Amino acid sequence: MRAGKTTEADIRGMKGRRRIAALTAYDFAMTKLLDAAGIPLILVGDSLGMVVLGYPDTTHVTLAEMEHHVRAAARAKPQALLAADMPYQTYQSPSAAVESARLLVAAGAQAVKAEGGCAILPQVRAILAAGIPFLGHLGMLPQSVLEEKGYHVKGKTEAERSGLLADAAALAQAGAFGIVLELVTPPVAREITQKSPIPTLGIGAGPDCDGEILVVTDLLGTSPGPIPRHVKKNSRLAEQMGAAIVQWRCSVEQQ
Repeated sequence: MRAGKTTEADIRGMKGRRRIAALTAYDFAMTKLLDAAGIPLILVGDSLGMVVLGYPDTTHVTLAEMEHHVRAAARAKPQALLAADMPYQTYQSPSAAVESARLLVAAGAQAVKAEGGCAILPQVRAILAAGIPFLGHLGMLPQSVLEEKGYHVKGKTEAERSGLLADAAALAQAGAFGIVLELVTPPVAREITQKSPIPTLGIGAGPDCDGEILVVTDLLGTSPGPIPRHVKKNSRLAEQMGAAIVQWRCSVEQQ
């Protein structure tokens, strides 16, 4: 059992001492469940666009929608560090980034996450200067899916490798407490992890990161779409839930 509220300093301090298991949550009930299970970092992710709101990708998620779901999760009062994604086009300048981050914190988040490295460094510095803890996100960037015409593994070329290493170093130097590495080739994810003074959380990035983060509905098998290949140990709760609902419907119809 945890002694008290998990902070960004606690997450940073887990590097080299304890692997970090992080999951997404989008509401009160799931946040309570994950917190009771001892998950130290819970992310209200903009993946809620696809798994909760029915959007085709994360670019449709609004700041107001993120605030709504952060409030729901925060009502669980988790001991876990509760972080929130900054949605698409809400951090295009330092001032916009700080305004958006402050709204998410006012809704109950204790940290924010945004996608990118050196390209958003002024925004990252502004968020941190405002006293808001920051979690980085490198590799495949879901908010760039339209520009990149799909989801692609990163780190396959030397240019991508060197760019990822530079981005990770810049985020760490700026003061981020961790970095999500999404769909990064395992050798490059390993190299970043070895060189980074802050924890890396892999998602489809091989076994050598400091921890792992997953979309909770992928783990549980309740996502409405296909489960990504990197989710190796997912449950099949959707089938069990469907069977229970059918069984109940039949019992009602036969009364």
